[in-house]
Amino acid sequence: MKIVFATNNLNKLKEVQALVPNHITLLSLKDIGCNEDIPETQHTIKGNALQKVEYIKQHYGYDCFADDTGLEVNALNGDPGVFSARYAGPQRNDNDNMNKLLKNLKTNTNRAAQFKTVIALILNGNTYTFTGICKGEITLEKQGNKGFGYDPIFKAEGYNKTFAEMSLEEKNHIGHRGKAVTKLVDFLNSI
Repeated sequence: MKIVFATNNLNKLKEVQALVPNHITLLSLKDIGCNEDIPETQHTIKGNALQKVEYIKQHYGYDCFADDTGLEVNALNGDPGVFSARYAGPQRNDNDNMNKLLKNLKTNTNRAAQFKTVIALILNGNTYTFTGICKGEITLEKQGNKGFGYDPIFKAEGYNKTFAEMSLEEKNHIGHRGKAVTKLVDFLNSI
């Protein structure tokens, strides 16, 4: 089976490829000749994931899946949430985003947060969604040099190291994207 993963984020592609069985071949946006920025103008994580797959289906005709992920911080009323990638501005810089978040939480003792991933799938004319959540907390400072995004400042519940200190296998096993992708793969294997 070949299916398009609607992303240009090579880190996401690498994470998802590690979870998908060998009989499913992932095509990237580059593989299908899509070089434009796909709109992400919805007000929810699920809405953005759905917008991406609908765009690819409409403009390129491929069955595909897309994810959108947000970091939801309790003390910030769920922010940065749907704006996680652009939290510190349109430059989409991981360090700028982390620095802004740490600054906004500087005097706050409530560090509870969760990563939420929603994967939308269009397959054979039908649309499906799969959600993965990983609860945890925001650290006081950056730790580790693996991963991407907010990984250096997020510790999952029950773990004493950040996502950026974990191997890709560890992160995929407990992480939000891994949980959503597992649901997607289980679904694809069942049809």
